[in-house]
Amino acid sequence: MAEGQVPVLDGGGHLLGRLAAIVAKQVLLGRKVVVVRCEGINISGNFYRNKLKYLAFLRKRMNTNPSRRPYHFRAPSCIFWRTV
Repeated sequence: MAEGQVPVLDGGGHLLGRLAAIVAKQVLLGRKVVVVRCEGINISGNFYRNKLKYLAFLRKRMNTNPSRRPYHFRAPSCIFWRTV
């Protein structure tokens, strides 16, 4: 790849953790990476189990002031960003 070009990865059909590991390695090397079609990224395992796991994550909040952290992203691109 030529110097200064940013690689664009297609996330459709890839597993969340595997793609996140590849992107994280490139980021650690100091490169910029763009991932498109994040809504097409797959999460392995049972759908119902993954749904319960994410709903448990959504229930976590701060007792004294719930408007302060943690933020729970709903957009697929933000979920991928958090995973990386």
